[in-house]
Amino acid sequence: QVQLVESGGGLVQPGGSLRLSCAASKSIFSISTNAMGWYRQAPGKQCEWVATISRGGTTSYATSVKGRFTFSRDNAKNTVYLQMNSLKSEDTAVYYCAAVGYGYWGQGTQVTVSS
Repeated sequence: QVQLVESGGGLVQPGGSLRLSCAASKSIFSISTNAMGWYRQAPGKQCEWVATISRGGTTSYATSVKGRFTFSRDNAKNTVYLQMNSLKSEDTAVYYCAAVGYGYWGQGTQVTVSS
């Protein structure tokens, strides 16, 4: 079974930056040629969509993160990234990556934005 593994979360001050990574546990699944998504769940709230990158590399973002977050892909490393800049306290959540259409999800990585 393919597992997605996220990393890069942590504690950061408001206005700071973090870069999340998501890699597949087995080389049989190509992150580089599939649509991938980032989602997040804040305490007491429902899981919400953050961003998607299509098979062709087109990105789309939730209004709340557009202009601050950037979704990218490194084909050689079979990894996707979420660069998060100008972080706000409301970005605090557990962030998950997922393979669109496959039902593969990572275990999540905690992002806390606080002074």
